[in-house]
Amino acid sequence: MNSASLIRLGTDLEYGATHEDAESRTGGAVRTDDKPKLTLAASNPLDSDREDHFIRRDGKVYAGTHLIIEVVRGTGLDDQERIETALRDCVTECGATLLHIHTHKFTPQGVSGVAVLAESHISVHTWPEIGYGAFDVFMCGDAEPRRAVEVLRRAFDAGEVRVKELLRGEGIVGAAL
Repeated sequence: MNSASLIRLGTDLEYGATHEDAESRTGGAVRTDDKPKLTLAASNPLDSDREDHFIRRDGKVYAGTHLIIEVVRGTGLDDQERIETALRDCVTECGATLLHIHTHKFTPQGVSGVAVLAESHISVHTWPEIGYGAFDVFMCGDAEPRRAVEVLRRAFDAGEVRVKELLRGEGIVGAAL
């Protein structure tokens, strides 16, 4: 694997550079006055008017809802185009924002893929020989990931759909105070 294939951790999301990159561009001096850093003292993470895309519902604060969705006795789980259409339909139905879709068709069968969203992602791995599709639907903000369940049921004529829900980051924000 070449270095271009690796994901570099520590990248500054605001500027697209790491702290070390900034030091090298400025001869070791890193300007910190460009953008104020958000601190807990400056803005309470439990405030409902924050724009950090954390969800505040039923007295809980969490990063997003992660659904583990299993399509059982499904059809069409070897059809790459059908899977891409189902991912797009999930994005639309859930009110999310699609950034990119990438799928891969395996030989002799199976498809894996991901829809990268502004709100997180949807991923899929299929075993069409047994009618099984494993989907992860993780969304933050105002998106409604539960709406993906029926989209997937219809898209693959599922005999059964199993769903498990995780509230990602639950308890993290309150613990930081």
